[in-house]
Amino acid sequence: MWEKIFKSWQLYVFILPAFLYFLIFAYGPMYGVVIAFKDYMPSLGIWGSPWVGMKHFERFFDSYYFWDLIKNTLGISVYSLIVGFPLPIILALALNEAKDGFFKKFTQTVTYAPNFISVVVMAGMMISFLSPSTGIINHFLEFLGFERISFMTDPKWFKTIYVLSGVWQGTGWGSVIYLAALSGVDTQLHEAATVDGATRLQRIWYINLPTIVPTMVILLIMNVGSLMAMGYEKILLLQNPLNMESSNVIATFVYKQGLLDAQYSYAAAVGLFNSLINAVLLIIVNKISRKVSDVSLW
Repeated sequence: MWEKIFKSWQLYVFILPAFLYFLIFAYGPMYGVVIAFKDYMPSLGIWGSPWVGMKHFERFFDSYYFWDLIKNTLGISVYSLIVGFPLPIILALALNEAKDGFFKKFTQTVTYAPNFISVVVMAGMMISFLSPSTGIINHFLEFLGFERISFMTDPKWFKTIYVLSGVWQGTGWGSVIYLAALSGVDTQLHEAATVDGATRLQRIWYINLPTIVPTMVILLIMNVGSLMAMGYEKILLLQNPLNMESSNVIATFVYKQGLLDAQYSYAAAVGLFNSLINAVLLIIVNKISRKVSDVSLW
């Protein structure tokens, strides 16, 4: 083994930065998960704090807000998956059919650009655009004869605002990987299909789509595996006391309990529970995919 490593040492040096990154920032801090089973006190340290077993997990499961957090987290995640997953595929197929030129480059630039807007700026834009008094959306609704809507203070609008803003920001960038997969389609297949009288839609359906199915399956598995792992930043920026009914999710709850209220052990227990659910979902969906389509992560 060492002889093989020595012969290919350049390759190992090449992957060393990525290996060290995950070792230091992903695997190294995992020992801190133990505080989920302790009453952590900074003065005593992680190992000096007393063990309490499943106390914090039981406290979370028995809390009155448990099912509300699960419902909001799953509601936003599933909504995002249903709306956001197919759109990059559709955009990639459309861009792949467009002729090279100004229109295609302009469309790609316009759809890719929102991905580079920071979360803070994006949240500020949404709050400004949806303002009931000065927002451009409400000005447009009033122009069409509708009443102004207080989007940011109405809980029933929060999920839609969060999902659609995320779709607008990420669809263009998400289509890049599908465009890369479509670039590997053999042009001779399209030429043969055209000679046989296939229409453009038929060529997309029978040639392009089957080519990107493995990519679609892999990304679907990864998306389902992170169904409960939404970030707290954007939700926290859009959140206010009036829309808390729909916007309070596990990620924001962990942030508030751990960093604001200094309940480190309790927040660690909730975060660990969330991670375990994601891991179970990933394994289940991966096994289903392997049996159904022979495509899986491992």
